[in-house]
Amino acid sequence: MSGYAFYQRASRAFNDYPSLTKLAVLFTVSGGGVVAISDVKPFQFQGAYADAIQGDHKKKRVVVLGTGWAGTSFLKNLKDPSYEVQVVSPRNYFAFTPLLPSVTCGTVEARSIVEPVRNIVKKKGLDAQFREAECLKIDAVNKKVYCQSSQDTNLGGEENFTIDYDYLVIAMGARSNTFNTPGVVENCHFLKEVEDAQKIRRTVIDCFERATLPSISEEEMKRILHFVIVGGGPTGVEFAAVLHDFVTEDLAKLYPTARDHVKITLLEAADHVLNMFDKRITAFAEEKFQRDGIDLKTGSMVVKVTDKEISTKERATGENRSIPYGMVVWSTGIGTRPVIMDFMKQIGQANRRALATDEWLRVEGCDSIYALGDCATINQRKVLDDIMAIFSKADKSQTGTLSLADFKDVIDDICERYPQVEIYLKRKQLKSFVDLLKNYQGNAQKEIVDIKLFKEALSEVDAQMKNLPATAQVASQQGEYLAKCFNRMEICEKHPEGPLRFRGSGRHRFHPFRYKHFGQFAPLGGEQTAAQLPGDWVSIGKSTQWLWYSVYASKQVSWRTRILVVSDWGRRFIFGRDSSRI
Repeated sequence: MSGYAFYQRASRAFNDYPSLTKLAVLFTVSGGGVVAISDVKPFQFQGAYADAIQGDHKKKRVVVLGTGWAGTSFLKNLKDPSYEVQVVSPRNYFAFTPLLPSVTCGTVEARSIVEPVRNIVKKKGLDAQFREAECLKIDAVNKKVYCQSSQDTNLGGEENFTIDYDYLVIAMGARSNTFNTPGVVENCHFLKEVEDAQKIRRTVIDCFERATLPSISEEEMKRILHFVIVGGGPTGVEFAAVLHDFVTEDLAKLYPTARDHVKITLLEAADHVLNMFDKRITAFAEEKFQRDGIDLKTGSMVVKVTDKEISTKERATGENRSIPYGMVVWSTGIGTRPVIMDFMKQIGQANRRALATDEWLRVEGCDSIYALGDCATINQRKVLDDIMAIFSKADKSQTGTLSLADFKDVIDDICERYPQVEIYLKRKQLKSFVDLLKNYQGNAQKEIVDIKLFKEALSEVDAQMKNLPATAQVASQQGEYLAKCFNRMEICEKHPEGPLRFRGSGRHRFHPFRYKHFGQFAPLGGEQTAAQLPGDWVSIGKSTQWLWYSVYASKQVSWRTRILVVSDWGRRFIFGRDSSRI
């Protein structure tokens, strides 16, 4: 009986825990040695989060629109299982967009920089579902999102559906900005998506293959092998650099007759490229492009694009020129998506270029809707707009005047609520807000401050406000911040941890979002990269290229993509770039 009882217990154990079967097999094969296995199962939350999902209350539904940097960062950092998460995006993967220029020339393969969204969600163990669809409309009044499947029509036609939400996270990114230039959409390539990079790669190879046909004249060969890049920002400059490397290091050997006819032109409407970088980096980039033979035309505005020519206007002289080309890549900034424009009209933001949010990434006028990434911008409140409220909050005795000591209770809240104050203090090399007030008192050095002096002291502070750049770094930090707010939503409802409400009572639930800049890279080709890091530190050269390799490898979202990207780099060093048209 004891043997039978042991068999029953073992049978139940193997039924309840299938992974024990694998362990038994591995233990037998290994001869009894110690074996470690990993069976992929949903993560079991413990502690406070586990208590949240044991209750009978209905889970609140969070709908996330988009799987770019902002949306994916939000999903990766969301840990509270008390939410039901619905993800809607026309792409069922996350793409590491900073490496798209490398994909265009075969340095990195497209599949090496993408990670399926379902893999990301599955590893977090959330109650999450993904819908491969495109959002057509947002109904903020009824809290609904109208969607349409993004699969090919030959699979059974278009499928339309709606999703209700309690919280909506808009992270749809942006589209390329054509500035309504005629012919751009029809004749130019963009570099925003993985499909764009693959299309550019095929077109480059097509240009070389066509140019080497025996029936092509020399004049036509020059036109076909003329590659034009519009936009001197980081993407345009990097693509011009990697294309030059691809041509000189790989394609020149495979197409020797076409080598001397290749030309790369970079058009920029401003006076210099890389305007957002330090002047030292800008100067080095322009000098290097000149040495490499890349034709850099600054002050040139594109006015029209046809199937074979691109028309430009010189900003200084007003002269019009026509440039024959074989391929044009348009990289001139970002524009608003149509669904976002329609939503902005609904909520009274029709005159803006992006969704306006407060410092907590909440869309203005919509308490349950958040927007982050390239589709949104933070509308930071001005100090002067709240000057009376701030003064009244500090003036607890309601005397109409304040002593410098009275400010001590609200100084930290002022600096946190209005980050432009802290920026202004650093720029003026002032240690504290009290020093700012004393600075405006001059020789008087009174202990009493009235509203007039308070206004004078803060009159220049709002000039320090700047919009955050539309970069992956900003979007990723916003997604992480918002996820942490959602993780602490219930706790902070009871115990707010943010700054004082100067126009109300109590405190804000959360600390406002603060962007921390970690630096930026500008690959310039020839295994040389420029880096501008915090503290006004600039590094240019081959050593910086290795820093670029290490940073971009570490920033991959999974070990799978990290290994694939590093192996692609190694393959390129050994065998060169692949020139197959696939």
